[in-house]
Amino acid sequence: MDVLNLFTAANVPAMAPQEEPSAMITPGEEQPANLPGKGLAQHTMLYVGENNTRMSLINDGKVIWTYQTGKGYEYDDVWMISNGNILFTRMKYVAVMTPDKKVLWKMDFKETGPEHAEVHACQPIGLDRIMFVVNADTPKFYIVNYKTGKIEVERDIPFNYTDRGVHGQFRRARVTAQGTYLISYMGKGKVVEFDKDFKEIWSYTTPQPWAAIRLKNGNTLITDEREWRTFEVNAKKDILWEFNCKTDLPAQYQFASAPQTCTRLANGNTIFTSRGQNGKGPQMIEVTKDKKVVWVLHDWKTVGDGTAVQVLDDPGVPEIPGQSEH
Repeated sequence: MDVLNLFTAANVPAMAPQEEPSAMITPGEEQPANLPGKGLAQHTMLYVGENNTRMSLINDGKVIWTYQTGKGYEYDDVWMISNGNILFTRMKYVAVMTPDKKVLWKMDFKETGPEHAEVHACQPIGLDRIMFVVNADTPKFYIVNYKTGKIEVERDIPFNYTDRGVHGQFRRARVTAQGTYLISYMGKGKVVEFDKDFKEIWSYTTPQPWAAIRLKNGNTLITDEREWRTFEVNAKKDILWEFNCKTDLPAQYQFASAPQTCTRLANGNTIFTSRGQNGKGPQMIEVTKDKKVVWVLHDWKTVGDGTAVQVLDDPGVPEIPGQSEH
């Protein structure tokens, strides 16, 4: 919150030279009346969607800054670091840029051919280092110092299947507060935690995990895209809380597309995100521990689909692993 002014300063261009205009998704339906919460004013947030390549910074219910990357797929992970720099994945590259849209570091990947690779997950580790996972014939886990350009960690990720190809391998990955690596094998149907030597120390089987995050209480919050549910499990794999977006949501708030990521707020509420369906359905929904819906974002005129969100008015230092539960 302390660096928001950097995004509205006089030196911030409406469009940087490297930006490409991104058309908004045409709403397929009108915004329903009397939705719970405050719409875009519910949270200050950094917001992206995989089908609408326009990153949006939202404050006081208004989009105060955007970054547009033209046609193609897809934004899947995004972070604002406490110095204002933004780390994000764009499937064909991972990058760090300043609030005034200067690219500080970028790594590109081949979009076709035998060296085809994709990146869908990233995380800041301190102010200078970043983690990201690369989907490829030989998938990789990286930690890079983006200021020096030095690759500090480069490890093959244990991998023994080829049926879904590169795109379906992995989605969300996180370094935990304990320094372990939590990776969602989306196509394999499991979440795996590795130690620093990439020895498997914990796993959980579920049909199609899109996202998994380690909570401050030590439990793991998983979103399964195929099952439309988010659930919290402990180390013993007991399910302590779950929310199924098909059966637990009132009919008038139903997503048009399965939730992909989850965010746990400091007050215990959980936010689910959805890419929607051609401008239909809510983009984000927030529920309490007792499953009460307190916020429904359904606003296709102002923002696109909502694959991932960083809630900026929640406490915690983003670049300290474990403090930001998103």
